[in-house]
Amino acid sequence: MSVLILGLLIFLGVHSLRIFADGWRSRQIARLGEKPWKGLFALVSLTGFVLICWGFGLARQHPVLLYVPPLPLRHLNALFTLVAFVLFVAARVPRNRIKAKLHHPQLLAVKVWAFGHLLATGMLHDVVLFGAFLAWAIVLFAVSRRRDRLAGTVYPAGSLKGDVLAVVIGVVAWLAFALWLHLWLIGVNPMT
Repeated sequence: MSVLILGLLIFLGVHSLRIFADGWRSRQIARLGEKPWKGLFALVSLTGFVLICWGFGLARQHPVLLYVPPLPLRHLNALFTLVAFVLFVAARVPRNRIKAKLHHPQLLAVKVWAFGHLLATGMLHDVVLFGAFLAWAIVLFAVSRRRDRLAGTVYPAGSLKGDVLAVVIGVVAWLAFALWLHLWLIGVNPMT
């Protein structure tokens, strides 16, 4: 469990700089330059992500059951994950009304994904992983929305084309992940 927690601290820590050390972050970008900062950020993030994956795999070898979710919640999680995929894609597709309305759909995607998985799983390692991501996304979403309001940030208006692209790409990506990649990468078939 310690490797998983270390990975979460590194990954979520570096992704929390805008929450806790925005001024320091800005000074480092000015000092290093944007590209070197992004490279360093990516390296630290990747290190944390690898530790999360490795630590989660290790923790799964010593499961500790906290609660047994009802079977329907496992199936409900598929719906939560579908919504999360669409939100995640909406963060990247230009000019869609989802992003125009919600402003930070990627953080909402993380919240929906984590909450759905907390409903569907009951092992300690699941609660640590998904609970950490849920707490982080809740805080960062609130901070990001506040920062947008203070800065007067206006998101571009969306279009039907952007909406359709976000939904179609999100659904196709979700299908690929749910039907094949989740089992291959994580070892769990989410459709059973």
